[in-house]
Amino acid sequence: MVLEALRYRRGSLQILDQLQLPQRSCYQAIRGVRDGQAAIRDMRVRGAPAIALVGCLSLAVELHGGTAGGQDAATVATFVGKALQDLASTRPTARNMAQAAEKLGAAVTHEAQCPGATANSVREIVIQLAEEMLEKDLQDNRRIGELGATCMMRGVAPQGQVTVLTHCNTGALATAGYGTALGVIRALHARGCLEHVYCTETRPYNQGARLTAYELVYEGIPATLIADSAAALALKEKGISAIVVGADRVVANGDTANKVGTYQLAIAAMHHGVPFYVAAPSTSCDLSLATGDQIIIEERPSQELTDINGIRIAAPDIGVWNPAFDVTPHDLITGGIITELGVFAPAELQEGLKQASIRPCHRPQESPSGAAAAAEKEPGSRHPQED
Repeated sequence: MVLEALRYRRGSLQILDQLQLPQRSCYQAIRGVRDGQAAIRDMRVRGAPAIALVGCLSLAVELHGGTAGGQDAATVATFVGKALQDLASTRPTARNMAQAAEKLGAAVTHEAQCPGATANSVREIVIQLAEEMLEKDLQDNRRIGELGATCMMRGVAPQGQVTVLTHCNTGALATAGYGTALGVIRALHARGCLEHVYCTETRPYNQGARLTAYELVYEGIPATLIADSAAALALKEKGISAIVVGADRVVANGDTANKVGTYQLAIAAMHHGVPFYVAAPSTSCDLSLATGDQIIIEERPSQELTDINGIRIAAPDIGVWNPAFDVTPHDLITGGIITELGVFAPAELQEGLKQASIRPCHRPQESPSGAAAAAEKEPGSRHPQED
């Protein structure tokens, strides 16, 4: 049975409430943008790809009734633009929702200016594009998984199996399905190349303990949960071959924003000589920002750190700093950045994505440097996509 984080059909969207997992499997109806914003803000849905999908699909559901936004093309376009702006600002660190808002906004503006455009034609553009995003995300996840598994086996363990450490949740619960970093792990497992997975608890929201562990157990993947503070010790003593994490935003030089705690994992990996990989769709890449210093880092409410299930565990009156993300410098990403378009060394990411965007018929590329150098090949050669 496939784990479904999102259940969508035209006019209807339900999300698996991730605050209830793993104790309860409960779906929540999303009837429009306001519901979508609340689900994103409260982290009932999380993960950069899933945030974008729920945001766009919540707008599609609201528009489906045929009356939302107004009675003419221009009015609906204005309504859509405001809704997209609100959705993109709900959790600003993640790139995917902002990128989706830019794409939808441009399409809506173009449609509204076309001769003969109507309110319904503008609504239909939004609905169609949101549905296409849902399908594309799943396809991209599978490409990321296969490319990442191939690169990792060549670079880390060409003759054997790998033991992988991962952080936060980057699986079916964070995407349209399958996952990014967890998609790489799934692909390794499907090939019989995965020995074991170590997943961090990922305080303070425990996405690793509640969600990643849930997905790994659900699919029968051999795994062990560890405390965040045990990660360096695990690298020393547990024979970990590689670390693979997801990303909420990757900028032009390869600096990567991901769940807080990622930075310290990369430092520990460098010390222990363990390759560190980032797996993310190209929609998480923001080439408009030069370095990670320009990324806005979301800070979450203090209660997420001081309380558990409404019960105070921290000393009264203690100050709290609760950033949701940190930025890993590009020079610590020693394995490569795995996208659906190829596996790139951080220094090659910008040019690699640009080349891929102007050669849409070419199959995904693997970077000729970094850990992917183990897959020695002529520059520009192609590797088959595996879905």
